Amino acid sequence: MSSWVGQAIRRGRLTTRYPAEPATELELPMLARAPRPPAVVPDRLGAIAACPVAALSAAGGSGIRADEGRCIRCARCAAHGFDFSGSAECSRPDRAGLLVPPVPSGPGARAVPLRQLGRSVHVFLVDAGSCNACNHEVLALTNPYYDAQRLGIFFTNSPRHADVLLVVGVPTAEMTEPVRRAFEALPSPKAVVAVGVCPIGGGVFQSTPGLAGSLEELVPVDAFVPGCPPAPVSVLDAILGLLGRSRARTEG
Repeated sequence: MSSWVGQAIRRGRLTTRYPAEPATELELPMLARAPRPPAVVPDRLGAIAACPVAALSAAGGSGIRADEGRCIRCARCAAHGFDFSGSAECSRPDRAGLLVPPVPSGPGARAVPLRQLGRSVHVFLVDAGSCNACNHEVLALTNPYYDAQRLGIFFTNSPRHADVLLVVGVPTAEMTEPVRRAFEALPSPKAVVAVGVCPIGGGVFQSTPGLAGSLEELVPVDAFVPGCPPAPVSVLDAILGLLGRSRARTEG
């Protein structure tokens, strides 16, 4: 016990510098980053077949497209030239934005649904049917290292006191009504964040009986955070993005 106390005294206060500074390698290791396909994949069919969750598909020419909303970061595609070099700012306001390379579409500004709230936001977490991995990453925001309260982000036990409905896990049939009721209970203005590939595309559970589909089929989603699970800094960026305070918005 004394050795742990000694280490804590020597280190002093230890809190992430994110979002004032970019995420470090320890905060965002390789497999917490989004996949980036090479310009040309010699064995395109082999790469597509190697993906266990159908996150890869053929693109124009001999290229290939990765769907971050399905990718579970298993890295089987690494043997075909893929690298995992995406940033912490990986959340997108629409499902199509998770395709890499992107599908051509008209220009559009990223929505800021909670801009009028200013510097404080309250979050209500719902587990729609998860393996608990995303739960741990989300709740890490409340520990002394990430310390989300320093940024005005607070977790609440009631949707009636919340501004953000944050959903983890693939929506099961039994959780359809609780998710909808939680969304309806949030006062306006409000926003919904889908955390992890399960509420976005089903993840490894996408073909399992008893599922109700993706989260956006149940309620409107304002931010999609890919990953299996996503890193805490990526979840943090998504919440700040709803307020217009994310690094991507500040630097862009």
